[in-house]
Amino acid sequence: MLLGVFVTSFYSFRLLYMTFHGKERFREVEANGHDDHHGDAHADAHHDAHDDHGHHGPVEPHESPWVVTVPLILLAIPSVLIGFFTVGPMLGGDFFRGAIEVLPEHDAMAAWAKAFHGPVAFALHGMMMPAFWLAFGGFALATFIYLFRPALADRAAKVFALPIRILENKYGFDDLWIKGFAGGGLKLGRFSWKRGDAGLIDGFFVNGSALLVDRIAGLLRQLQTGRLYNYAFAMILGLIVLLAVLVRTVGA
Repeated sequence: MLLGVFVTSFYSFRLLYMTFHGKERFREVEANGHDDHHGDAHADAHHDAHDDHGHHGPVEPHESPWVVTVPLILLAIPSVLIGFFTVGPMLGGDFFRGAIEVLPEHDAMAAWAKAFHGPVAFALHGMMMPAFWLAFGGFALATFIYLFRPALADRAAKVFALPIRILENKYGFDDLWIKGFAGGGLKLGRFSWKRGDAGLIDGFFVNGSALLVDRIAGLLRQLQTGRLYNYAFAMILGLIVLLAVLVRTVGA
């Protein structure tokens, strides 16, 4: 858990430095990556759409307008002050009395309130804990590498290529679930559809029974000629068969 504090601090400041410091990567994407990934036709349409909206050349990042920035600043200042003045009453006082009831044997915040001696002392005490120094270590390492020595990141990526590949591949769990379970389920469903549904049910039972009925009906239609002499001949044959059965029965 403490190692997670260091890692979280490291990649959070890495994200900050790679986004707002160093070379401007959006120009490289605009110049090199756009046409390669989306095709010439899509790129031309995309640029035409930008031109129609008044954008020419690379899209420059810009700060949000004052109508957005000013409310954010005005919300950030009281957020800090409110936390400073209300952390004690909210977590260790009676602020939530009547709204949240905790059994005395489970009241962990009561023990916390006994050790709480104000926000300043609380913050200073937190700075002596391992979590703070691990977070500070992640910040310091990310600052040193990505702000002052960015070439170290490229060298580290080559040295730690295998663990980086394992982490980027999420320990293979995506392949296991997507290509394994999900892909296997998809193949099983496709097989069941082709062999079971389309082949056995539709092909054999539904279409097969319809074909069998059609063939039998076709044979029976040959007997229904509509000619009187055919029916008389069939009656004579039937009579001969009945007489033969009768004679055989009487003889037995």
